[in-house]
Amino acid sequence: MRIQYFKALWGMEGTLAEQVGRAAEAGYDGIEAPTPAPGQAEAFAALLERHGMAYIAQIFTSEDHAASFAERAAYAASFKPALIVSHSARDCMSEAEQDRFFEAALETEARLGVTVGHETHRVRAMFTPWTTARLLRKFPELRITADFSHWMTVCESHLEDQEENVSLAIERAVHIHGRIGYPEGPQVPHPAAPEYRSELELYLGWWGRILNAKRLKGEANGTFTAEFGPPGYMHTLPFTNAPVADLWEVNHWMTDCVRERFSQ
Repeated sequence: MRIQYFKALWGMEGTLAEQVGRAAEAGYDGIEAPTPAPGQAEAFAALLERHGMAYIAQIFTSEDHAASFAERAAYAASFKPALIVSHSARDCMSEAEQDRFFEAALETEARLGVTVGHETHRVRAMFTPWTTARLLRKFPELRITADFSHWMTVCESHLEDQEENVSLAIERAVHIHGRIGYPEGPQVPHPAAPEYRSELELYLGWWGRILNAKRLKGEANGTFTAEFGPPGYMHTLPFTNAPVADLWEVNHWMTDCVRERFSQ
């Protein structure tokens, strides 16, 4: 199985053309980013084609979550993405409200014929292992984008007591967001730091299980996006707000680490 490596544009500097060009020059297979404004759609599509880059589209539901999902997923699908990553619904919704949303979302996905990975993200419906597991058991067709850094923060643990729920999530994951979290936060200062070696190995283990599950299903490709973020997520020095690491280097290190670990 071939692993495709995507570059998140989150936190990158420069024009969109410069960002995509730099990602292409660095050898990434594609980019992951929110959909462009409608007035920029044609130029965005042309930019991807010029650099031969695949695209993972990010969408975010709001207010009338089912209606916004249908509208934004349809727009994202017009770019023929490798897949759509959706920040879906809300943590404060009742189970019945969440069920109605995902029932409608799955109908939209089937109509569009596009793969959607609903992200395991704080604030969203899939903000914990157990809320996600309930939804996955209720909706066998539902697929996720695995970002377990959020779960580690919400649970304030290494998820030792959540193996059954994590295993179910691993089976349903269609895409990996590669950020190393720790029990007190969603992003370590640098994944190469020896003090976070145990977290690094834990996440590599989870990601390896996701890729292996896809292999066993006979899937030709796996997708990985290193998604460490800028200040706000990245630690900063007091009083200066200076980032403690270089965002490009951190994400590139994470990508190379995964490439080396899973090259076979």
